[in-house]
Amino acid sequence: MSAVDPQLVRALREQVADEMTVARQRRERAGQPELSPEDERQFGLSVISAAVQRHQARVLAGGGELPADTGDDMRLMMAIDAAMYRAGELQDLLDDNAIENIDINGCDEVWVSYADDRGKVRYSPIAATDDDLIGIVANLAAYASMNARPFTRANPELDLRLPDGSRLSAVMSASERPIVSIRRNRYPQMFLATLVRLGTIDDQLGCFLAAAVRARMNIVVAGATDAGKTTLLRALINCIGAYERLITVERSLELGLRRHPELHCDVVELEEVLPDADGHGGLTIRELVRRTRRHNPSRVIVGEVLGPEVVEMLSAMSQGNNGSLSTIHARSALDVFAKLAQYAGQYEQVDYPVAQSLIAGAVDFVVFIGKNRRLGGRRCVTTVLEVAGAPDGRVASSAIFTASAVDGRAVRALDVSISAGRADELADAGYDDTAAHFVYEGR
Repeated sequence: MSAVDPQLVRALREQVADEMTVARQRRERAGQPELSPEDERQFGLSVISAAVQRHQARVLAGGGELPADTGDDMRLMMAIDAAMYRAGELQDLLDDNAIENIDINGCDEVWVSYADDRGKVRYSPIAATDDDLIGIVANLAAYASMNARPFTRANPELDLRLPDGSRLSAVMSASERPIVSIRRNRYPQMFLATLVRLGTIDDQLGCFLAAAVRARMNIVVAGATDAGKTTLLRALINCIGAYERLITVERSLELGLRRHPELHCDVVELEEVLPDADGHGGLTIRELVRRTRRHNPSRVIVGEVLGPEVVEMLSAMSQGNNGSLSTIHARSALDVFAKLAQYAGQYEQVDYPVAQSLIAGAVDFVVFIGKNRRLGGRRCVTTVLEVAGAPDGRVASSAIFTASAVDGRAVRALDVSISAGRADELADAGYDDTAAHFVYEGR
């Protein structure tokens, strides 16, 4: 099997791109609607096939010979397709299930982290030049995600979800060479029972969290980067009934609930839509959170609170969308309230006392998760706060689960009571705070 000539792939890709641009301009002049991404790719495949056939005809007309392996033309077509619609030479890395992360510091400095004992290794170049690397990423941005995203000198940063669920982040211009990082996401399922088994939470906290979700409490999961927030969020989501209508809102789709219809069969996934190069169009996270109210959600799940959407989210939580879940980056459980109020003031000019009142009326519990040094860096929940209003213009809270003096994992603070109203709702959902012994028996 002969290798595909990268220069030939590049030349034919440019021919195909030119032909498709001409065809697109013809459709525009004729007033015809744009093709859907799926139809655009099907059309592209037909143009690629024709370009390969013309190339073969030119080889024969020039007295050359075609490769004896009849599969070479298909490999050439696949290479052009990968260069245009997938990840070019990067595709081999994305197809390797053993790879966890890919970090690229320019076209010829590629670092790959494996899930097995190979660890981190340096990989061969994945593009001939940095401009080719930028072209690969730009193609992915145009075709790989649900919404096309520009990656140009005018838009030098990019966050993108690839078709396999991996998250790509890229930057150019800000550094000497373009930087690309890819974090694999295979949409792993997680359940509270697994977290109990791993020691992330104990049985009592597992029983509490499951009941809090069933009782439709509004929960914010907080923690630092890579603390396990999304993993815990997935476990909480999997406590929700299979037939509840869930609407997720994310900057780039990461939760992937629709990939597991056996767990949740009625799911809508909303992803931020960036404006075009002229700044027109687009849908922000804030607008998407607002839109959820018109689509009959049982619950709204905001993958990560990043600022502009906070007032809409808090308003939705306090006006009937009980049982909402979200995550936020924070240094501590108490830091969550200051962070939410800061966002409300920064993006919506909401006064601090008003923001605190909004938070107190919307959030029931904050669950803080992080890496535990005493457990060798393993992730575990350390704190659960119950929100108790804002009597003096600040959110009041009580730590109902606190870090154990033994190993730092969250245990029930026996001297702090859960408020009567919530205790009754939790009891109705199966959690008895007065029980002497707990065994988590859910999934």
